[in-house]
Amino acid sequence: MRDNLMTTVGRAPRLDCIRNGGGTEATTKHSGYNLWLKLAYYEEMRQGHIGFELAGLIMGPQLFDLREKSTWKLSLDPIMNGNGPLRSFSACGFMMFSFLMSLRTSRRVVFNNGPLPVVIGILTFIVPLVVGLCFRNVLDDNINPHYMPPKKALAERTVIIATQSSILLPTITYFLSELNILNSEFGRLALSASVINDILGVSFIVLAYSLGSYKNMSHSTAYIDLIAPAAEWIVQETPENKPVANIYVHAVTLTVLGSAVYTTVFHMKYVLGPVMIGLVIPEGPPLGSALEAKYEKLTLNVFLPISIAFSTMRCDITRIVYELDDILYNIFLMVLTIALKLVAGIAPCLYCKLPLKESIAVSILLSCKSFPEIFFYESTLDDKYISQATYSFLILYTLLNSGIVPVVIRSLYDPKRKYIGYQKRNIFSLKPNSDLRILTCVHKPGNISRAISFIQLFSSPNQEFPIIVTVLHLVKLVGQIVPILISHDKKSKQLINNSYIHTVNLAFSQLMQESFDSESVAMFTALSHEKLMHEDICMLALDQTTSMIVVPSGRTWTIHGEFMSDDVAIRRLNISLLERSPCSIGILVDRGQFMRKDKRKDFINVCAIFIGGKDDREALSLVNRMKHNPKVQVAVIRLLSNQETESTNWDYILDHEVIKELKDPESNKNIAYTERILTGGPEVATTVRLLSEEYDLMVVGRNHGMSSPDFSGLLEWMEFPELGVIGDLLAVRDLRSSVSVLIVQQRHQA
Repeated sequence: MRDNLMTTVGRAPRLDCIRNGGGTEATTKHSGYNLWLKLAYYEEMRQGHIGFELAGLIMGPQLFDLREKSTWKLSLDPIMNGNGPLRSFSACGFMMFSFLMSLRTSRRVVFNNGPLPVVIGILTFIVPLVVGLCFRNVLDDNINPHYMPPKKALAERTVIIATQSSILLPTITYFLSELNILNSEFGRLALSASVINDILGVSFIVLAYSLGSYKNMSHSTAYIDLIAPAAEWIVQETPENKPVANIYVHAVTLTVLGSAVYTTVFHMKYVLGPVMIGLVIPEGPPLGSALEAKYEKLTLNVFLPISIAFSTMRCDITRIVYELDDILYNIFLMVLTIALKLVAGIAPCLYCKLPLKESIAVSILLSCKSFPEIFFYESTLDDKYISQATYSFLILYTLLNSGIVPVVIRSLYDPKRKYIGYQKRNIFSLKPNSDLRILTCVHKPGNISRAISFIQLFSSPNQEFPIIVTVLHLVKLVGQIVPILISHDKKSKQLINNSYIHTVNLAFSQLMQESFDSESVAMFTALSHEKLMHEDICMLALDQTTSMIVVPSGRTWTIHGEFMSDDVAIRRLNISLLERSPCSIGILVDRGQFMRKDKRKDFINVCAIFIGGKDDREALSLVNRMKHNPKVQVAVIRLLSNQETESTNWDYILDHEVIKELKDPESNKNIAYTERILTGGPEVATTVRLLSEEYDLMVVGRNHGMSSPDFSGLLEWMEFPELGVIGDLLAVRDLRSSVSVLIVQQRHQA
């Protein structure tokens, strides 16, 4: 059973702040580094939500009491409550937020992460709920009738137990997003467990609200059964890769609002209707993503802040002080439920041999509360299931959670731990006849042929020098929350229905049959958040023990050699990979020429520029593998500085040994080696541009060590800092050459 439970998602790569790319025009030497700005979206979101909670407290009864003062000032009619408009905005924000979050919840893929998150999700709900309910009636004789009638007090205790036993998926997503670990092993485990717990919690709430009016369940079921086929019909009627018609989007929105009215009429909470509608609508494109694109910003930036502030304005801290004796047992139940939840979360993690700190971090995360819970607390307050004092205490507890939990999780869970003791994964360290493991990434259909053409450079007669290729299709995750990593085998076919993905699989399957052994190519698809795709790449590289990751540069040309576009998102991804990759990385700038069938020559001319340093040695090791392909002619050109002197530096010694071996005619019959002496930056630029006209592919290192020529004049005008000086020269738009270039960086030591 232990082996069955221990099915986790994979290894978690390093997780630091993601850096943004910048523009594509020439900049000064300082502006190149200014391209790498910190990603602050989730941090701003966290601070914004806490800020609105604090604003609500300030405007509440303990200070300005604006809600009470505005009751009559916001309405021209003295009979009407002036807070009605604010309350309507708050309710609308709660409904739309609940609908969008349930819409983005992937119900199918949760169970594909193994049984461990399922067990955690079930235990963290059932154990605290059952044990807490056993303690509910303790000391019921001591309930103060002036505080609350005994039956109401018992109902309040039930609310405390149920809310602390359940987990809201938006809360977990919010914390994981803030910590930038949505795609990590830890994040996937927590997300999957929270989905299971959330489903159980919603089911319990629906059951609780329906106990007194079970006759109405048939009407509600009929209503939901009507929506599901309609949503499926909209999806089927929308052509693939085409947006959903606006009339359908507006119709679904009206249905969501109507469902709130419907559930209210049948004596259930208004939010249950939107939640159920969100669950029956298929997540992701085309319908789910269209709804998210249409209403997410409006909901998160307008309705949600109003809802948070309005709800926290009802918090009265003085009531906690005055009624502390009455709510003391509620606090005990809350502490008991949280303790049981922590134990229920830690136990299965330790049973499956997860590290202790990581197990504690998972349990703490699954026990925390944030702004989504505020709405449920307010809902129970409106229904008079809890008192004002209990509500105020829960709001303060939620506010403390939002500030403390991220700090605690950071101290317990270190994503960099996965790199400790990780063996060297680079091509330079490989033995001559060992497997060459390459992970290649595909973003768009245009990347398919380019990736295949590059991989074919390593094919050799009779497979004497084996290569193992892992292909990862990166698909932007829209309309759902949980990231998915799919291995393309028979079991995974039912999870995806995308013609582009199937086209990629077919193309690489044909490559397996033509050039490589049938078991030498493995294919995966990662549906991931755009800013966290590097996590999936690093995780897969760790699991597949690859020596090099090859990614497109983001700058593309047509097959006729004309510049087409720059993709800033891909550049950001590449910058993150350069900082965090567990192995060497190659960035391919392909002008689309050496892979064209109508211009394919008898031989493909490949040139490696060697200046010095570990990146250049890695580039040289890579082209050394290409020389075994009879259709590839390899040349190595060493650029020497006219001021170079001998040194005892370790890099210099390694460079000398590599060149010494390269000059040996016996061991390198298939490589042409030449040297050129240069004086400075201008001559380097001229030489590199002239060489680009002679070759189909040039392989260069990103950095060049201590013995490099004077690049000062070139550094000031670098357009792509992530490509290095030589790579930047070969990637500019105005280069009068059709040469493609691979920029290589050897793995940085963790």
